[in-house]
Amino acid sequence: MSLAHGTPALVLSILSILQSQKSISQLDFTSPNTALQNLVLEHSIAYFLMDLFHYMVLIPSDVLFIAHHVASLYVLTTCRYLFGHGAVAILGILVLAEVTTSCQNTWSLSRYRKVDSEKAAGVFEFLSPYFYAYFSVVRGILGPLYVYKIGLVFNIGVADGLIPRWAWVSWIVVIAGGIGGSILWVLHLWIDLYRERKTKKGLKKLS
Repeated sequence: MSLAHGTPALVLSILSILQSQKSISQLDFTSPNTALQNLVLEHSIAYFLMDLFHYMVLIPSDVLFIAHHVASLYVLTTCRYLFGHGAVAILGILVLAEVTTSCQNTWSLSRYRKVDSEKAAGVFEFLSPYFYAYFSVVRGILGPLYVYKIGLVFNIGVADGLIPRWAWVSWIVVIAGGIGGSILWVLHLWIDLYRERKTKKGLKKLS
């Protein structure tokens, strides 16, 4: 399901932002949603609803993932149906979220198959440090900088009368929480990688 959402959402989000903005360096985060932007939001809402249903039925114990989907749906649906503004800001976040998806899907598949496939194990071992570095830069540096920029723009009052303060503040809280969770996730992966490499070096010395 992630394959059906990630790449199309990434391409359409970028396209919708390019079509609606005069300058990429000076994005108008409060501009009215365009038809294409609303389409991308609806596509993402449908994905999160289906994936949420999947987790609630098959993996109800994964509370963290379910909470993430509920929070994402809150941001997407309020932007699409309640305010009709702010899609540029939200889809920019979606771009940063989905730009790592293809690499992450390849890494995840190799991780799941590495036990019973030597080729998958090789792909996993080779790809891991590059994927972790890529993910760390996007989610750990670019993501926080982008959210900070959104907060600065909204805080000066340009969204007044278009998006209530409580709404954009709640958006930023939800998005910042998601980025924080991503940073913790990749940090644990870095720690696991370090431990694995250290263990292998120790075994080589013993042999």
